[in-house]
Amino acid sequence: MKKNIKLAHSPDADDIFMYYAIKFGWVTTNGYNFLNKADDIETLNKEVLQNIWDVSAISFGLYPFIANEYALLRTAVSFGNGYGPKLIKLKGKKLRKNFKVALSGEYTTNALIFKIKYPEARIKYYNFLDIEDAVLNGEVDAGVLIHESILTYDDKLEVEAEIWDIWNDLNKENLPLPLGGMAIRRSLPLLDAINIEEILTKAVKIANKHKQLLSKMLLERGLVRVGIEILDNYLTMYANDDSIELNEIQLKAIDKLFTIGYENGFYKTKIDINNSFVPKEYKKIRFNLI
Repeated sequence: MKKNIKLAHSPDADDIFMYYAIKFGWVTTNGYNFLNKADDIETLNKEVLQNIWDVSAISFGLYPFIANEYALLRTAVSFGNGYGPKLIKLKGKKLRKNFKVALSGEYTTNALIFKIKYPEARIKYYNFLDIEDAVLNGEVDAGVLIHESILTYDDKLEVEAEIWDIWNDLNKENLPLPLGGMAIRRSLPLLDAINIEEILTKAVKIANKHKQLLSKMLLERGLVRVGIEILDNYLTMYANDDSIELNEIQLKAIDKLFTIGYENGFYKTKIDINNSFVPKEYKKIRFNLI
C-alpha cells in the first residue's frame, strides 16, 4: 500500500519542469503516491501557513514564518543570478514615493525585497498573471513581474528597477537571489521525508538531463504558457544544474535573505539555516546500526 503524499507546485514553467519527471513516470517513487496540484505561488504560501500540504513549493521569503512546521528541501530550487523579477511601469511614467504597485503576494521573496527598498509604496496584491494588465490599464502605477512574464512583457512597458539590483545592494556580496524552493512537513516520519527528498532530487536531475525531450512533452500537452524559445531561455535561467541540490553559495544567500528580513523587522526571530533542512544523514546512520 503506497503512502499518499500531498504535493503542490506552481504552474510556472520551472516548477512544472522540475516535477513532471515524476508525473511522466521517469522516476521510481517506491512506496509513495504523489497527489499533485498546481496553483500560484502566493496561494501555496498561504496554504502552507495553514499546514495543508505535505510538500509544497514556497517562496524563500515565506520560510521564517513556517520554520517550526516545515523543513526546507535541498532540491527544486530557483535562484536569480544577474536577473530576477522586474519592477515595470508605463514608458515615460514618473513614480512618486507613494506610488501604487502590484505585487504577486505578501510572502514572496520579491515582496520582501521590494518593501525594504520602497517603504512608502502603496501595495495591492494580484495573481501574478494579472500584474501586467493592471499596469497597462492604469489600476496601479507599477508592478513586479515574476516567472515567464519577465521575458514577455508588453512593449508599452519599461523596467523601473531590477529586484536583482536591489538585492545586490542589500547583500553587498554579489550573492545569487533566492526566489523559491520546496518545504516538507516536519510531522512526516523522518525516513519518509528523507526518501521524498531523494525522489524529488532524482526528478530534477533527470529533468535537467533530458531537458529537450521533457520540454517538448510539456509543450505538446499545453502545460506551459510560452513557446519553445522562451521556454528554453526561462529554464536556462531557473531550472538548471544549480536547481538539483543547494550549494554553499546558495545556502549563504538564503541565510543572508533571512538576516536582512530580520534586521528590517519582517521576521520576529533570526532563522538558523543549518537547522532548516531534513537531516538526511539519519538514514545512513540508522541503517548502519541495524
